Amino acid sequence: MSTFAVLRPTTELPPRDARLTGDTHMALKIRLARGGSKKRPFYSVVIADARAPRDGRFVEKIGSYDPRLPKDSEFRVQIDAEKASEWLRKGAQPTERVARFLSKIELDGKPLVEWAHGNNPNKGEPGKKAQERAEEKAEKAKAAAEAAAAPAEEEAPAAEEAPAEEAASE
Repeated sequence: MSTFAVLRPTTELPPRDARLTGDTHMALKIRLARGGSKKRPFYSVVIADARAPRDGRFVEKIGSYDPRLPKDSEFRVQIDAEKASEWLRKGAQPTERVARFLSKIELDGKPLVEWAHGNNPNKGEPGKKAQERAEEKAEKAKAAAEAAAAPAEEEAPAAEEAPAEEAASE
C-alpha cells in the first residue's frame, strides 16, 4: 500500500514554452552572446531574457558579429532586419552596442533604431583617490619651491650687507 498521493493542478498550466511566444510579459534584450575560442571572439546577436546569462539561454538568434574582420567588411555585422524590427515592435530593448549596429541598418528608408553617441565629460577624469594624490603632490611641490626660495632670499640680504660693510671699512 502506497502512502504517496499524486498531486494534480486544479487549473491548466500554460505550456512551458509560453514565455518564448510572448504571451507573458518579460524583459527582452537584443544583445551579443559570445562564442569562439580564446582570443578569437565571435558574437551571435540574440533575443534573450534580460535575466539570462550573457552566453546562456536565448529565444532566437537574429544575426552575428565578427570583430576580427575589417570595419568595412559586409560580413562583420550580419543582422536579419525583418526579425530585428519585429522584436523591436514587441518591445525588446537593444544593448548599446547592438543599438549602434541597428542604427546602420535601414528598413523602409529609416534606421531601425535612433542611436546617438553618448556624452560623458567626466569619464576621462581620474578618481577621487588619484585627485587627492595629485593635490598632495602639488602641495609638496609648492612647499618645496617655497623652501628653496626662502633660503635664497635669506642669502640675498646677507650678500647686500657684505658690500656695505666692505665699503665702510675702506
